[in-house]
Amino acid sequence: MTTDDTRVYSRRNYLQGVGGAVAAGTAGLAGCLGSDLEELTLAYMPIYPDLQYFVMDGEGYLDELSVDVDAREFTDGPAIVQAYGGGEIDVAMFGIVPSMIVIDRGIPAKVTAANITEPMAIMAHDDFQQLWADHGADAFERWTDERGTPFRFGTFPQGSVPDVLLRYWLETDVGLEPEEATEIIEINGASAVWQAIANDEIDGTSIMEPVPTIAQEEESSVSTFLTAAEIMPGQPAAVTLMSDEVRESEVAREFLEQHRRATEFINDNPGETAEHVSEGIGMPLERAQQALESPLSNFVTDPREIENGTEIFAEFAHRNGQTDDYLDLEDIFDTSVYDEVA
Repeated sequence: MTTDDTRVYSRRNYLQGVGGAVAAGTAGLAGCLGSDLEELTLAYMPIYPDLQYFVMDGEGYLDELSVDVDAREFTDGPAIVQAYGGGEIDVAMFGIVPSMIVIDRGIPAKVTAANITEPMAIMAHDDFQQLWADHGADAFERWTDERGTPFRFGTFPQGSVPDVLLRYWLETDVGLEPEEATEIIEINGASAVWQAIANDEIDGTSIMEPVPTIAQEEESSVSTFLTAAEIMPGQPAAVTLMSDEVRESEVAREFLEQHRRATEFINDNPGETAEHVSEGIGMPLERAQQALESPLSNFVTDPREIENGTEIFAEFAHRNGQTDDYLDLEDIFDTSVYDEVA
């Protein structure tokens, strides 16, 4: 590649000009270009597992990077995947499964940090929980017989982290075919899931904070049944995915330094963190503080803390058609950036 070629082909232009299959063969391109980043485009979602972003933004940590940060809010993972495919995103803080989809499509990027581990809960109606206590896995059949309709789970769209954990539990632990034993309703957004619970539109969910805390405070008949730690120790959720151009530059280390700093801030300063939750995600301060005390609030940066769960998710995602290829840990993770920071 000549010097003129280097000036012409930026990562964004390259990805916009070719298909994903060609991009798969050019994963090393970013390293050839060197690092001339002047701006970092950061995608995030207004969800609890992205709390490091709200701390980094609120505490001014992002201002300490050597590049300007263009932070963009997305409502769901598929939208971020699409933006990544169009070369619009440098770093994304979103679910592990959408991250795998980006990698599977041949877009040069890898996960460099975890945001949280074991953040999900399976929530179920109190009547179901009693049936489970009496009959175990037969509770689903008895629910259907008594109510005339199958148990209704409402969670994020298929392929999302909450959806995969739910289906994994039903298939692996309970031994049921999810679509045969239950009805799974796709719902976009945690607030919409809570509204569905409050309106008796669903009987249970797989979801992260703050929904379990809200349900507890509102004395809902749908409450926490199982935690992710009981189903899948080391369960992954939101992660930090970096394009190769960023990952192979000094900016990657700068970003993870601030990410790790934000994780430490969350764990050491729950009161001040609650203010960032309240402002960034939109919930009352007292409720935000309570959610931070939940057993689901396990904020981390070290990507190795989610490796075991990621292997399970990768196999499940491939088997269910979310990814064309089975991705191993080397395909998904680059732990070297964190190791340099740590």
